[in-house]
Amino acid sequence: MTAAKNYHVKDVARMTGVSIRALHYYDEIRLLSPARRTAAGYRLYDDDDLLRLQQVLIGRSLGLPLEEIRRSLDDPDFDYARSLRKQRALLLERLNETNDMIAAIDLTLNGLDGPRRNIDFAAIFDGFDPEEYSDETRERWGGTEAYTQSARRTKDYTEAQWREIKAELKGIWSDAAAVMQAATPPDSGPAIALAERHRQHVCRWFYDLSPEAHAQLAVMWESDERFCDNIDKHGEGLTAWLAVAVRAAADIE
Repeated sequence: MTAAKNYHVKDVARMTGVSIRALHYYDEIRLLSPARRTAAGYRLYDDDDLLRLQQVLIGRSLGLPLEEIRRSLDDPDFDYARSLRKQRALLLERLNETNDMIAAIDLTLNGLDGPRRNIDFAAIFDGFDPEEYSDETRERWGGTEAYTQSARRTKDYTEAQWREIKAELKGIWSDAAAVMQAATPPDSGPAIALAERHRQHVCRWFYDLSPEAHAQLAVMWESDERFCDNIDKHGEGLTAWLAVAVRAAADIE
């Protein structure tokens, strides 16, 4: 049986790149309190402490506040493997966005070497995630309960949460496209389940969305080419297919 390893604070600092001062601070706020101390009172970290420190550093890189990281790690149901898998997915999403942005920059640079008309002005914005239509949204729905509820919920979202939201929505669109491309009728069970999955996504992250209001939202998807283009990039005709599924789900309710 391999003996458990213990590390002094200077060893942890050297191994991880985290300063001794930061490690002392993490101990003070109970974010990372070492498992043991020497007879002289010096901190001794073990392997579990290092795993916890890794979670702290990943959480910080994803934009999470230290207190939120501490609460998560102290949760009795916290699972390191599950957390790492989720973090890996978020970081891959960030990597994909970064690669898209780099590719967009390369396209622009290549276009600048010749006539401007050679630049693909749609492609050069890949990877950017602006707050789309925020002014228009405020103007159209600023007085509604849905807008108020959404603004209240989202005002404190972290970068990591916004990335989770984006990844979750992208998964819904991708799964819906796969079901549609399998020639599944939009008013069938699998399609309706995907429509409900989208409605629950909105309810979870933004505002309470009834099936009837969801059907009205689907009308907006179809009538506004910007929404239609955004959804259809996951599969040609997906907007119209999903709109039928949303209305079918509303009829069932």
